[in-house]
Amino acid sequence: MSRSTRAPQIALLAVALTLALSAASANAATVIHFQPESASALTVQLHHHEVHALTFHPTPAPGHVHVSLDSGQHMTVVYAASEEAQFVALARADGTPVAVAVAKPKAAAKPAHHTLRYVAGGILILVIVVVAAVLLVDRRRKLSEEGGDTPPTQSQPSQ
Repeated sequence: MSRSTRAPQIALLAVALTLALSAASANAATVIHFQPESASALTVQLHHHEVHALTFHPTPAPGHVHVSLDSGQHMTVVYAASEEAQFVALARADGTPVAVAVAKPKAAAKPAHHTLRYVAGGILILVIVVVAAVLLVDRRRKLSEEGGDTPPTQSQPSQ
């Protein structure tokens, strides 16, 4: 490879590597680690207007709430179902955004037997095509060998 064609490839590789590293570091920077906290501490923080946002996760019981504080910290509080209304009322009185996460129902797993049938059918068709090709090639080879042993007959024009 000449130097004139190698230089653009190296530059392209360097750009791709830089983009991959920046994407990886951006994903790593967005990971949030929630510290456990008590319900009474959350109540105190709501009264002191220190809470930035609340996200309730009611299922599975007991539920938990993710708390984002104005200081940049993230906490998680386990609560009973009866306490949710109290926390929502305190947060709304403070003007804190409240979200309730809805659990998505899990999709039923599709049975794989239809897919396996298609794969098996495709393999069977492929085997049939390969066997037919081998038989056809073998037949042509045998015909050419039979024709090569005897000299070809020429018909002579009658006079």
